[in-house]
Amino acid sequence: MLTQSFPAAALPGAEIALLGSALGATTTRLPAAVLDGEETSLVMSRSDRLVVRLPEQARTGLMEVLRDGERSNPIPLIVGRQLSDGLHPVTSPAVSRSGMIFTTISGPRGKQTPVSIVRISPDGEGTPFVSGILNATGVAIHPGGDLFVSSRAEGTIYRIDAGGDAVSYADSMGVATGIAFDGEGNLFVGDRSGTIFKIAPGHSERDKRIFVFATLEPSVAAYHLAIGPDGTLFVTAPTLASHDAVWAIDHDGAVRPWYRGLGRPQGLAVDAESNVYVTASLHGQRGLVRIDPDGNAELVVAGQNVVGVAFSPLGSTILTTNNAIYEVELGVDAMAAE
Repeated sequence: MLTQSFPAAALPGAEIALLGSALGATTTRLPAAVLDGEETSLVMSRSDRLVVRLPEQARTGLMEVLRDGERSNPIPLIVGRQLSDGLHPVTSPAVSRSGMIFTTISGPRGKQTPVSIVRISPDGEGTPFVSGILNATGVAIHPGGDLFVSSRAEGTIYRIDAGGDAVSYADSMGVATGIAFDGEGNLFVGDRSGTIFKIAPGHSERDKRIFVFATLEPSVAAYHLAIGPDGTLFVTAPTLASHDAVWAIDHDGAVRPWYRGLGRPQGLAVDAESNVYVTASLHGQRGLVRIDPDGNAELVVAGQNVVGVAFSPLGSTILTTNNAIYEVELGVDAMAAE
């Protein structure tokens, strides 16, 4: 008998656990787990637990276990739908009010790519949107609707207009990686060498104020940023350790470790209930981790090479791996747009 899958959602190719009873091998054969008739790869077999790897073509459906000629009860499994591939995101995507997704083809450091940012419609149609930005890295949407992007190679933040043309907004931002806006239009920029900059808007772009908001230890990869409903800035800064932290920075720039115990945490997002979602490893399993306001962490989507997360106003969760973008139906309520 099957009782649940853990987690209840996954990307194609991921490993999940099936929990229940009478699931193990018999004296004559190993069990087989199938998803809507498509056989998965068996990784581990015990009487109360199977670990299986989903096929690359897996889709949302019903999971069953076949054992010695008998078929178990079916249980549902949510599988992410690939929207686009051939990309190179290094952090979270940005999603507009209309559900358009923006992500990068970042490329190796110092190497120009033909396309810097790709725009993907909710039905998965991808089109080149921005070119000419060296190592496009973090993307964020201003409360007014404009897209912004960081260049980690140049240390520059660009504003992107509706036609995909880029204009420099701020420079000398160090190794500029993750970026995020609060509801007042303040832009936070993560320089992975140890600085969080805050760019406060003025009456015009010439009047904007740039200052150091907080400092952290340097990261081997990037700083990833997200703003909570109360204005708290959440930051991940992956190191070589296996128990990295999610950092919380208050309105005055005071830094504290908010949650510790993740492996290589990267992109993150915050929902309307103040749950923080982080692409990371938890207890050795990679995917999307949800941490509630009380500090309880749970893997909610299994997936390899996941680097970023965002919530669409259309109701789905958008995940980026290091070469593709997926849509997963998790039922998360996104923060309301300002």
